[in-house]
Amino acid sequence: MSSPENIEELATRGYGTKHNGTLTLAYYEALYLHSKNIIQVQQTKTKKPLNFQQLLNHYKATDPNAWAKYLIYRDLRSRGYIAREGFGLGTDFRMYERGEYGTAPAKYLILGIQEGQPVTMQDLAQTLKTAHSQKKELVLAVLNRRGEVVHYTLSQLTMKKKPTPQK
Repeated sequence: MSSPENIEELATRGYGTKHNGTLTLAYYEALYLHSKNIIQVQQTKTKKPLNFQQLLNHYKATDPNAWAKYLIYRDLRSRGYIAREGFGLGTDFRMYERGEYGTAPAKYLILGIQEGQPVTMQDLAQTLKTAHSQKKELVLAVLNRRGEVVHYTLSQLTMKKKPTPQK
């Protein structure tokens, strides 16, 4: 799978970053392509192929949220979207409209949230402010306990201090 033609094909489909004839994949991209039998990943020293679980365990050692990020990435890809690494600043992915990757900037920033894990209003407000400053729409990708992803668009978030009741 490392021929220049294969690398070019994957890159034009929105996978990885090309550099000097190689394609560097984010871990969720590698997991996704591995799960689709498009790539095979080998151990560096022994050249033995890794199965999906071994690959996932390797990535979970560096990112405890690797499984959640993979599920959100897989969901976006299965819906026909191109998802690329986020810009940081609290977002997980930037998402392109179908058919617009490479021709138009991403329209959405994706923030992955796991059901049962708290997110502060201040963090949400800051992420929304960042999205708006980049002229992007913020989408919350909420991963429920069954591994399903539900998407919510967050367009405006205002916080007002509640007045203290008079005695």
